[in-house]
Amino acid sequence: MSFKVRIASADRTIDVPAGATILEAALDAGISYPFGCQSGNCGACKSLLVKGEVTMAGYSEFALSDDEKARGLILACRAVPGDACEVAWQEEDDLLVHPRRLLDCRVVALDDATHDIKRIRLEIVSGGPFEFSAGQFASVTFEGCPPRDYSMANVPGDPILEFHIRRTAGGATSAHVWEKLKVGDSVRVEGPFGASYLRESHRGPIIAVAGGSGMAPIKSIIERALQKELPQHIYFYFGVRSERDLYLHDHFAALAEKHKTLHFIPVLSEGGESSLRQGLVHEAVAQDFDEVDGCTAYLAGPPVMVEAATLLLEQRGMRRLDIHADAFYTAAEMASAGKKTGADR
Repeated sequence: MSFKVRIASADRTIDVPAGATILEAALDAGISYPFGCQSGNCGACKSLLVKGEVTMAGYSEFALSDDEKARGLILACRAVPGDACEVAWQEEDDLLVHPRRLLDCRVVALDDATHDIKRIRLEIVSGGPFEFSAGQFASVTFEGCPPRDYSMANVPGDPILEFHIRRTAGGATSAHVWEKLKVGDSVRVEGPFGASYLRESHRGPIIAVAGGSGMAPIKSIIERALQKELPQHIYFYFGVRSERDLYLHDHFAALAEKHKTLHFIPVLSEGGESSLRQGLVHEAVAQDFDEVDGCTAYLAGPPVMVEAATLLLEQRGMRRLDIHADAFYTAAEMASAGKKTGADR
């Protein structure tokens, strides 16, 4: 049994087998449907259900809010039709769909960014070129490990891919990276995925908030914005627990000195006697911004931080569509929530 589903944006009608998602069937039919994680976490395949009924498998609230669901929006990667349907994916001025690549890579550098975050750099051996937008992520597979999702920290176009990997309790992949990975090892990278990428046509102020290894996509976004000489001010809040958790501090301080539109604000939640700003990172944003009309936000890091920052920005008047969030769930967190994931970051 199958159901007829019209993809209005592509002017195509396809057959979706019972139990299959709209996205799966659309991709099988050769339709270039926008997508990212394929697990209900990024929102790249957000679509309007024009008519018909679908059943939605588990997904992240950061990918689809209750308000969006009430307005008839769905995630094509989680939507299983129950009868004939019509859907239309969400159009954006900056909607970008890059070719999906499977890359064979080699580790060319490893270093400790902090006591629990490693930076790895990979050279593409075959499968390129690898095009992506600043802020996107890839599925990375190390030898003997399941694939895990990590954001690119480098600027698009760089020949070397950079990833920041936090050691997580019980994380098989992060344990491998910390204990076994060495220069010269082979790594497979598939992507790009994700919708939380830099909107280069936007000209309003940028509020970027990162926590821990959420530094990676925000680093890519900020460096790309500076590379493109975007004219707006960029306010980068980097929240960590203490000074031992800070990294790339000197790098961003130097960038802020060179580029007067960049404002770098590290925030420590348990700073002790530190002279740096203290408190929760979203509270620092609240202290600095009474209203955020015309701004765009990029958020990346622990789910509790992303959720708090999202709520704050909405309360200050920012539209949900101007908040681009990438919550870094660990595999254990996603499993406990009953969600499918490739995360371990």
